[in-house]
Amino acid sequence: MNTQLDSLKFDANGLIPAIIQDHATGQVLMMAWMNRDSLEQTIKTGKTHFFSRSRNKLWLKGESSGHIQQVRSIATDCDQDVLLIKVQQAGAACHDGYYSCFYRQYQGETSDWKIVGDKLFDPQKVYKK
Repeated sequence: MNTQLDSLKFDANGLIPAIIQDHATGQVLMMAWMNRDSLEQTIKTGKTHFFSRSRNKLWLKGESSGHIQQVRSIATDCDQDVLLIKVQQAGAACHDGYYSCFYRQYQGETSDWKIVGDKLFDPQKVYKK
């Protein structure tokens, strides 16, 4: 039993948002949901595990792509209802092939978001869609 985890505020569905950040650069890589089980697996293995709301199951980041995240630290905010997990990212964090999921930037008066990230892989080849 982990009493530190008992103090976290999971939502009504038993989930807590997790912001994933590159431990070396500070770049935000992604946001995903965790439940108690996925957080415990993350702590146990040192690799990020999340809860998929659409598939209703736990998943290991990189289980399909091989682009795992090695955990360097886990923190929570003052309200204890959000996690900040610093990782060493292997490959890309984004399933679209970008290093960070936050690769689009708002451009004001234009109709499209500007692509500001570098694409590291072709999702069609990695996920064989």
